[in-house]
Amino acid sequence: MAKFDRLPLRALVAAALAALAFGVAACGSSSNNSSSSGGGSSSGSSSAKSGGTVTWLEGTFPDYLDPNESYTTQGAEVQWVVYTGLLTYKHAGGAEGGTLIPGLAESLPTISSDGKTYTLTLRKGLTFSDGKPVKASDFKYSVERMIKLNWGGKSFVTGYVTGAADYDAGKAKDISGITADDASGKITIHLDKAYGAFGNVLAFPELGLVPSGTPMKTQSTNPPPGVGPYMYANVVPNRSYDVKKNPAFAKFNIPDIPLGHIDTFHFKLASDTQSEVQQVLSGSADVMDPGDTITPSLLGQVTSQAADRFQKQTIPSTFYMFLNTTKPPFNNALAREAVNVGVDRRGFNRLASGFLQPACYFLPDGIVGHPSGDCKFGGLAAPDLAKAKALLKQSGQAGANVVVWGERRTPRDKYVNYYTDQLNKIGFHATEKIISDTTYFPTIGNAKTDPQTGFADWIQDFPNPSDFYLLLDANSIQPTNNENFSKVNDPHIQSELAFLNKVPSTQLNSAAARWTALDEYAASKAYVFVFGSEQVPQFVGPKIDTGALIFHRTYFIDLTSVALK
Repeated sequence: MAKFDRLPLRALVAAALAALAFGVAACGSSSNNSSSSGGGSSSGSSSAKSGGTVTWLEGTFPDYLDPNESYTTQGAEVQWVVYTGLLTYKHAGGAEGGTLIPGLAESLPTISSDGKTYTLTLRKGLTFSDGKPVKASDFKYSVERMIKLNWGGKSFVTGYVTGAADYDAGKAKDISGITADDASGKITIHLDKAYGAFGNVLAFPELGLVPSGTPMKTQSTNPPPGVGPYMYANVVPNRSYDVKKNPAFAKFNIPDIPLGHIDTFHFKLASDTQSEVQQVLSGSADVMDPGDTITPSLLGQVTSQAADRFQKQTIPSTFYMFLNTTKPPFNNALAREAVNVGVDRRGFNRLASGFLQPACYFLPDGIVGHPSGDCKFGGLAAPDLAKAKALLKQSGQAGANVVVWGERRTPRDKYVNYYTDQLNKIGFHATEKIISDTTYFPTIGNAKTDPQTGFADWIQDFPNPSDFYLLLDANSIQPTNNENFSKVNDPHIQSELAFLNKVPSTQLNSAAARWTALDEYAASKAYVFVFGSEQVPQFVGPKIDTGALIFHRTYFIDLTSVALK
């Protein structure tokens, strides 16, 4: 998605690779709140006040308000409560928020023994927010519409669902792999190959249902009706829009999907993030979009004047430096280990103005399989520079020339400046090469460039370890648009992914120990240098009940949890 577009440029590229990679393609500390309420209750906090209007400021307007086309966090954070999918996520903070639950489907899918057929049944008596009855065939239509509107993540479907690629190419009039019986509500989805993360795909808001017959063109100025606790209203393009309670939703009594407290959210485009922060600080606005940033010049003011309304929230993401394992000096394991032992991870957090949680494992906190033990090499405290120098000398790579690649935007350019300096302290002869953001990932992903090391990051598309391990999967190595920048081709990793990538997302916990073991193994090989997970600001005005708030790791502030004091 785009900034804070949960999926920046590299994830949009990765989505296009989904059909090529065997695994999955794409785009810290947990929240202190969670929800346990079911359908019919107001939200995560049953004692929270109901009613009222909230003004929510955004520094970046959603790319689209049309659910079958949007691919940014600004769109997704609203659309998951407007366009409920067959599956969705629990309205809870922390790792619990990654739990898949039935949405418009009666239950989680039945999955065939070969992992290639998913069967679900639509709940009975559902209607769209305009009163039109919901049919099973609306799901098939919505998926086909998503493909025709060219959603950025459509390869999650076209790469796996039988007949979807032919439909996308204009070779078929519909998707043969999806059948829907309106009389029984039964929906059957056939895949060309087992894809364990497909349950997560079904939970994308972009696969939420819209009525059959909705025009096959962008409807952002007049978003189509959906099924959810909220609905769109009063859209003023690129200026504002409202999200209002859907009065029809309560009667469906869908378990675990709260009805919400606020009557109307008024979303407004802020002139700049400084104005956005100041308005929320003063109370003239109620919520700052977590996808926006608080500048260092204002952060002190926020923490001193509104500490009770501000919190840094770590999102499942991996910020790292890749180490090209196919060429000197990082084809040498001791040289890679020297980097992991000798570079001080704490410095990156300072450069991020404190909005980076130091980390050392590839699977971030909040993702099933994240190791909870100590770092394999180095750590989150002071580095061991003497040991790093000794390892580098032992490797025979002391004084090796290294070019460090990076993006121009801050703080990513500063990350590269700092990392380059750290490499020189260890004993490399490192220089940096900073290029424009728009060309960066295509450039380092081109085999002709074949960079030695540089900055990379990954922000989850969905809470599944397969989404991250695309980046260490040998099947992802491509001549262009490569995402496995370290060019890792490890037989053990490939053997484990052949099994783990087939584990259904509804059964992820059954494979948690195996994912943990794999991530510990990858760390022991020092294929990358992981230094942190990104944090975003949860900052609200004085009228908001902070005790009721839920920060969802996929959708940020859960709209159904927002309440006035």
